[in-house]
Amino acid sequence: MNVFNRWLARFLPEDEYGVDDASGMNKRYKKFRLSLLTTMLTISMLPATITAAIGYFQYRDLLQTTEKEQLLWNLEGAQKTMQALINELHSSIEFVVREDRCDEILDQDTLDTMLIRLKLKYNGFVDLGVIDSRGIQLTYSGPYKLRGYNYRVQEWFDQVQSHGFYVSNVFLGYRNIPHFVLAVSKKRPDSEDYWVLRATINADTLQNFISTINTKASDDIFIVSRTGKLQTSSHFFGNAMEYCPICETSSPIHEIFKLEGGMGDVLQVSAPLENTPWMLVLVKEKYIHQAAWSSFRQRLLLIFLGCSAACLVISYSLSTMLTNRIRETDEKRQSLLTEAEHSNKLASIGRLAAGVAHEINNPLAIIDQKSGLMQDLLGLTEDFKYKDKFYTSIAGIQNGVGRCKAITHRLLGFARRMDVILEEIKLNELIQEVLNFLEKEAMYNRIHVELHFQEDLPTIYCDRGQLQQIFLNIINNAIDAIGKDGLIEITTKLQESDVTVRIKDSGPGIPPNILKHIFDPFFTTKAPGKGTGLGLSITYGLVKKLGGDITVNSEVGKGATFEIRLPVKPDKSAKES
Repeated sequence: MNVFNRWLARFLPEDEYGVDDASGMNKRYKKFRLSLLTTMLTISMLPATITAAIGYFQYRDLLQTTEKEQLLWNLEGAQKTMQALINELHSSIEFVVREDRCDEILDQDTLDTMLIRLKLKYNGFVDLGVIDSRGIQLTYSGPYKLRGYNYRVQEWFDQVQSHGFYVSNVFLGYRNIPHFVLAVSKKRPDSEDYWVLRATINADTLQNFISTINTKASDDIFIVSRTGKLQTSSHFFGNAMEYCPICETSSPIHEIFKLEGGMGDVLQVSAPLENTPWMLVLVKEKYIHQAAWSSFRQRLLLIFLGCSAACLVISYSLSTMLTNRIRETDEKRQSLLTEAEHSNKLASIGRLAAGVAHEINNPLAIIDQKSGLMQDLLGLTEDFKYKDKFYTSIAGIQNGVGRCKAITHRLLGFARRMDVILEEIKLNELIQEVLNFLEKEAMYNRIHVELHFQEDLPTIYCDRGQLQQIFLNIINNAIDAIGKDGLIEITTKLQESDVTVRIKDSGPGIPPNILKHIFDPFFTTKAPGKGTGLGLSITYGLVKKLGGDITVNSEVGKGATFEIRLPVKPDKSAKES
């Protein structure tokens, strides 16, 4: 709590002894509201953001896992299909190269017949050739002149000797046509020598067979060598014989790759084809459940934006409400402290005034008594040369004593030592009486007075003399503020159980830094000798003593407005004050 209070104190305005003005206070409240709004948004949005991020990545991982499983399942089916083709080609060649048929297929007509039969089954067969253990092609059936050609130095010849069966990668050769070789070696039944049947198959056979594999789970399916060279064309990586940058491997790959050229992420799965140097590859661009993923992201985004908007509205409303509550509390506290301070000042001035009044009244009584005695003695004395001057001087002394008594009487009234005498008063008529006293001064300064009196205003119970002094002070100040050529508007009306008198002038207005001190004792903006600064302080004290309230509003250049609220019937405290 102490930490929060210290944090709060950084943004709230200073107390009544500070120097913050209205603009400074507004800046502090705005800063406090912004800080509170930021804090509330952070606290409310952080869980929503974390939840949305977890949901996003979890669902993405789930889709990727599901996609990989689906693609692997399709890969398994495609692998079995391709393996069946290779096994069938192998079986076809194995049928031809039975050990007891070596001499038979050395006959050119027999080899030609076998090639025709193989072409009827698989149109991709290009030629057949029988090669002895020295690598010399003894018999050849096909479109090229390869009889007598020596394959002893070629790599495939050694491999077929070692394993008995060989399938090559797709290559161009001197024919400059993509094709691959399928070779089978067999021993002669009557010796340790072996012979090889070599079949050349057009690469289109693989491409056509791949095209028949229909899998909606993938965007691309192709065969690639272990060195990364395409054996069939690929939708993503090009035509046969071109290099695939992510396919160079001898083991299965089940990974997500980032492709260049704007293709984005793809999932690639692969499996080896037995008895071949090939890998079967399936590729899926992005996600299998593309519609589900897009729909999920849209719903997640809408939910997140909705939560964000709700958090923003709620946080803004709460921060504004809390700031306004704090502002209202501060304003009430400031008003109470200002009023208490003002009351303390008035009380101090009142005690001082009462002491001064009593101290002055005693010598004044003596002066008045002695001047009366002198006047009586003069009446008993015979006439002499300066007797009239003595009478004149004594009269002047008595007039001065009377004026001093009136001043001390006012000071005692300021000190709240005078009783409130309640009587029925028609407020409109009382204001008119006060205006009659100031009529000549207003006319002399060409100041027009407009009256907006409520006709059915109820009679109030108040002190006539003190009310007259209140309105006399305020209207007289309005005349002084206007100077020449202006307007004073006086409005009376009933508001709830109080009577309100509003006095508005067209003067220059009161700056804010002066407005907050306007009821302070001895505070004045008039030139030295033209004001004591007690007029509005006395007015404030009289209004409070009568159970009312007085406020002032002003804007520089637009005059000032004093509003006095008086109860129709004052409470007990006003009667006893």
